[in-house]
Amino acid sequence: MGLLSFAKNIGKKLFNNTAEASDKISSYIEDDNPGVSNLQVVVEGDVVTLSGEAESAEALEKAVLMAGNVKGVSEVRSDAVAAPAATEKIEYYEIVPGDTLSAVAKKFYGKSSAYMRIFEANREVIKDPDKIYVGQKIRIPQD
Repeated sequence: MGLLSFAKNIGKKLFNNTAEASDKISSYIEDDNPGVSNLQVVVEGDVVTLSGEAESAEALEKAVLMAGNVKGVSEVRSDAVAAPAATEKIEYYEIVPGDTLSAVAKKFYGKSSAYMRIFEANREVIKDPDKIYVGQKIRIPQD
């Protein structure tokens, strides 16, 4: 999957110091189990590297987004091996001021009622469709 950049000073606060960062991020991802086994998380400064075996490209994408949407993380690199990508095309989107999932759905799909499609594609990253934040990166499935 390569490298994705994130906003370092926003996101879910999981750790107070980098000494505990690897364990905290690993536990956070494993708690929602997006489908990555033998997950290894290495944190060097504000860069997270993930490795392991992903059951799908979607599972790997979700693990990367979960790690990247943590406060203190500016980049996520992935050395994880993923199963071949599905035919579904994915676009990444960064939440901007004033966004709601309905507004994002309207922008990408032409109808705000399609917000549940975005929510379902990001269930591990977004816990409540009414609680997204500026700078958060999410997956937008394309037709």
